[in-house]
Amino acid sequence: MRLIPSLFALLCASPLAACDVALVLAIDVSNSIDSAEYRLQIDGMADALRDPEIVEALVTGDVAIAVMQWSGADEQQLSIPWTQIRTTFDASLLADRARSIERAYTLSGTAPAEAIYSALDLFASAPACTRQVIDISGDGTPNAGSNVNFARVAATRQDVTINAIAIEFLGLTITRFYNSRVITPEGFVMTARTHRQYPEAIRAKILREVSKVIG
Repeated sequence: MRLIPSLFALLCASPLAACDVALVLAIDVSNSIDSAEYRLQIDGMADALRDPEIVEALVTGDVAIAVMQWSGADEQQLSIPWTQIRTTFDASLLADRARSIERAYTLSGTAPAEAIYSALDLFASAPACTRQVIDISGDGTPNAGSNVNFARVAATRQDVTINAIAIEFLGLTITRFYNSRVITPEGFVMTARTHRQYPEAIRAKILREVSKVIG
């Protein structure tokens, strides 16, 4: 008779093994990003998803990742739907898919508020995870769309963290913008000096995001 409660306990335990982080990677493909810079972003993301240290953290945390491209007010595209990383093979497949993403938009504006709203909507279909994080990257300030502060407040109310990579060429204009108007109170910004530093920045950023919970 003891087998029944033991089996019941085992079945009830499995839903508690929720993933640590549901992570949306939101990539800027606005007009300021040329084809070579787009390639640097995509390849940098794919390389990060093959990095052994990141792969170990993803698998250990059973992390879920979705990839979205964003640009103008009506231009957000889900390029890779939610994918949960349970094995190194899952991570390898995700990296391959990321590298083959075709650019969704060209010659278009920069609307980070709508990118945030679109990313927030994705969590409705995400696996049950301890934390929800939007990882947004970009090289410009808004020239389209709605108020970014309102979008940040919406994320905070949903208990979603926004982190960012600011791609700079001169000064810290983009970094200051992301710090003051985009990231949530518990979020952080990393600065990449030109798109060539983006691969290094996204590796460090993803590792920080997925390792925060699992140590």
